[in-house]
Amino acid sequence: MTAAKTLRNPQALADAGLIPPDRLPALERVAAQYAVAITPAMGDLIDAADPHDPIARQFVPAEAELQALPEESADPVGDFAHSPVEGVVHRYPDRCLLKLNHACAVYCRFCFRREMVGPQGLRPLSPAALDAAIAYIAARPDIWEVIVTGGDPFILSPRRLREVMRRLAGIDHVKVVRFHTRVPAVEPETITDELVAALHSPGKAVYVALHANHARELTLAARAACAKIVDAGIPMLGQTVLLAGVNDDPETLTALMRALVETRIKPYYLHHADLAPGTSHLRTSLEAGQALMRAMRGTVSGLCQPTYILDIPGGHGKIPVGPRYLADGCVEDPAGRRHAYPPPASANEPD
Repeated sequence: MTAAKTLRNPQALADAGLIPPDRLPALERVAAQYAVAITPAMGDLIDAADPHDPIARQFVPAEAELQALPEESADPVGDFAHSPVEGVVHRYPDRCLLKLNHACAVYCRFCFRREMVGPQGLRPLSPAALDAAIAYIAARPDIWEVIVTGGDPFILSPRRLREVMRRLAGIDHVKVVRFHTRVPAVEPETITDELVAALHSPGKAVYVALHANHARELTLAARAACAKIVDAGIPMLGQTVLLAGVNDDPETLTALMRALVETRIKPYYLHHADLAPGTSHLRTSLEAGQALMRAMRGTVSGLCQPTYILDIPGGHGKIPVGPRYLADGCVEDPAGRRHAYPPPASANEPD
C-alpha cells in the first residue's frame, strides 16, 4: 500500500486496501469511539494479505475494541487523580508530565490515553493553561525533570517547541527535559533540522524517548530521523509496549531491541499493556512477559535489556515486574541453574 496522506477513517482504510469492505460497519462504530490515523510511513509497512501483520495490529482498528472488560478504565494509570492543574500530571516527587496537546500522528489501538486523545479528546493547552502549568512547575523546586508528552509533542511546530523550551530554561531547578514521541518512526520526514534545534535549551539535559514496538518500524527513514537527533547531541531512549501478536515472542522482541541499539537508542522500558478499554485482545499475562525477559537474559546483550514494568492501575506508580533470580539464599543463572550465594567457603578454596 502506498498512501499520499494519513488515513483517518475506516472508509479510507478500505479504499487503501487495508480492510475488506464488509468490516466497514463494525469499524465505523469503533472509529466513532476511538480515533484512527495511519501515516503513509506506517501504511506502507502493512501487509494487507497477512491477517496477523504486527504493524496492522497496532494501528488498524478491530471489532474487539468494542468489548470493554469490567477491570478496564478510561484512565487506567490515574492521570486525572494526579493532575493539579490542566496539562500537568505530578505523580512522582522529582518529575512531572507536561501534556501540551492531545493529538498524535498515529493512534495506537492499545493507547492508555485513548479516551483523551484524538479529534474527540481533550483540547490542546490554551495559552492561559500553559501559563498555569509553567507556573506550577516553577513554584515547586523538587521538580528536577519535566517529561513533555501528550498526545505527541513532536507534531507541534518547531516554533511552539522552541517557546516551551525557552520557558523551561527559565526554571533553574528543572535540569532535565524528556520528550516522548512516536514521530521519528511514524512520520520521519517531519524531523527537520529546525525541529531538532528547537529542542535544545541552555543548561538543560534533553532526552528523546521513542515509542516503537516492532523492528519493522525502524525503517531507513526512521533511522535517519533518529540520527539527526542523536548527532545533535540528544540521547535517545526506547519505550516499548508488550503486545500480543506484535512482539510477544523472544525472537521478535530481541530483533526490536537490537534494532533500537543499532539506531543508537537505549531500550528503557518494556511496558506491560495497561487496562485501557477495549484492549484485552492485545494484552499478555505478566507471566508471559516475565518469561520473555528471562529468555533474553544471558543470550542477548545487556544493552538490549529494557526494564519490564507495570503501571499499577489507579495512579499508584510504575514498578519493575521482571523475573526474579534471587530466592531462599540462592541465585539462578541464565541457564536456570541455582547457586548458593554467598557460596560456601569450600567452593572458593583452591584444589
